[in-house]
Amino acid sequence: MTLFLGLGIAGVVLLALSLIFDGILEGLFGGVLDGLFDGLLSLPVIAGFVSMLGFGGAIVLGTTGVGTFAAVVAGVVAGLVAAWLTWKFSQALMRDQTNATPRDEDLVGSAGSVVTSIPANGYGEVLLRLGGHVVKLSAKSPVPVERGTEIWVEATLSTTSVSVRPVER
Repeated sequence: MTLFLGLGIAGVVLLALSLIFDGILEGLFGGVLDGLFDGLLSLPVIAGFVSMLGFGGAIVLGTTGVGTFAAVVAGVVAGLVAAWLTWKFSQALMRDQTNATPRDEDLVGSAGSVVTSIPANGYGEVLLRLGGHVVKLSAKSPVPVERGTEIWVEATLSTTSVSVRPVER
């Protein structure tokens, strides 16, 4: 029983360490294992196997009178199921990709509106959409632009300011 509980606790400790050191087994041996097992030898998968081997074996040994061999077999089966589920969940999480982070250059050509009047060659403020969010930026224009006017972004001057021109219809 002590051996099974020790394996279970070791698996939980290994799982905690995998939060810091995940990917280290795949990177060993100069990348020879990279892609070979498709993440099957990752620390979370091994930790899931070891902990369920230990705790599953301890449960079977403590609740039934079948003996050590049957407890080991039950623990191995539980460990394989836990390892497979961990592997599948980690693959699903790795496939979950997000859109690219918006950059300043993505503002060029976008439309917006003036919220603080812009004097000629001076600064005002505009509202623009960047990555689905409304952002308020400083704006400079060679001509005066009144509040509420629709504008186009011609260039980004910095991370917080843009060069704009009024939309002509």
